[in-house]
Amino acid sequence: MWSGPRNISTALMRSWQARGDTVVTDEPFYAHYLLKTGAPHPGRDEIIAQGETDWRKVAAQLTEETDRETGGLQGTHSRETGGSDETGNRDAPVRKYIRYQKHMAHHLFPEMEGPWLDRLRHAFLIRDPAEMAASLARITENPEPYDTGLPNQCALYRRIAQQTGRPAPVVDARDVLENPAGVLEKLCAALGVPWTEAMLSWEPGLRPEDGVWAPHWYDQVATSTGFRRPAPAKRDVPASLRGLVETCRPLYETLYRNRITA
Repeated sequence: MWSGPRNISTALMRSWQARGDTVVTDEPFYAHYLLKTGAPHPGRDEIIAQGETDWRKVAAQLTEETDRETGGLQGTHSRETGGSDETGNRDAPVRKYIRYQKHMAHHLFPEMEGPWLDRLRHAFLIRDPAEMAASLARITENPEPYDTGLPNQCALYRRIAQQTGRPAPVVDARDVLENPAGVLEKLCAALGVPWTEAMLSWEPGLRPEDGVWAPHWYDQVATSTGFRRPAPAKRDVPASLRGLVETCRPLYETLYRNRITA
């Protein structure tokens, strides 16, 4: 799942994790991104120290069949019990057979693209740049289009369509929040996995599977037990961010036109 920042990406990861048959991986390229860019994110030193900074090793682990069982990546755990089956029974022993990878699209640099990407099924999570911009500016000084993830999302979307002959599924954050069951059921169908209502709720709190950056970023999702209704859309963009939004608007709309709707 390729997302941009300041989206519902962590809530969506919680949703997939709640299925019980899914192993989740939380932003496995984050340490490499921080080391390469020097971005002064909270917890930067700890993330680099505890994460894998060699993207080649990360890519190999993400596409290695046995890693689904061993949970070889930091931020990944696999076990046979304590999940929920397709009926929503959270006490049922469930075999893990899906790996859900939560990625920030701007963590993927051009030199990282290669055959390993072709071994995965891809999906995209987008958010209106007018809603994203103000939130992004609070954590990234003078954000550029690249920081939104949208250029990388569009490029990867085109690559997948050209190589597979069919578009990858796209979901919009507001659509998910307004009708999570309707959108996620169709997303599951597009990805060829069974839908389960277990995806609609989860226990509050942080998880062992969360990245070490969770205490800095996951305050809201840690108190959540499901998808929250979205706030009214905000269209008033500060003058300092209007150029960013105008540049990103065509990229967003390219993906938005092809999104899954309930």
